[in-house]
Amino acid sequence: MPSPLVQRLYQQLGYPRLSAAQVPDFLSQHTFSVLFFTEDPKRFPETNDVAVILPELVKAFNGQFAAAVIAQEDEKKLQSLYGFQVWPALVFLKGNEYLGTITGVQDWGGYLDEINKILAAEPSRPVSIGIPVVSH
Repeated sequence: MPSPLVQRLYQQLGYPRLSAAQVPDFLSQHTFSVLFFTEDPKRFPETNDVAVILPELVKAFNGQFAAAVIAQEDEKKLQSLYGFQVWPALVFLKGNEYLGTITGVQDWGGYLDEINKILAAEPSRPVSIGIPVVSH
């Protein structure tokens, strides 16, 4: 169940809460987007910190990217698509193309530096999750 701080993002601040099926449409409407993967805030308390930080990041970047919260029931499905392994996660995209991910909580300067790099980067493939393939 989402915490009150996560619920505030979509109930009071108007961030969309997206199912997996809604993500492509959301991404097509914005040049840059960030998807917030929360998991269970009881298991990952840093989720509440990121829920407070995210609106401040949107403001600091003058709305350069649109933010959305991924519905908890679809997070695991999408996690493998974006290749992150640490919760919470902010996944940045240009259109529907992957730019980068910031996981956990960072200091403010770290967020600003990393987001500037991500937004300036060329789209790439997300890092894959799984067992590395080794050839002999």
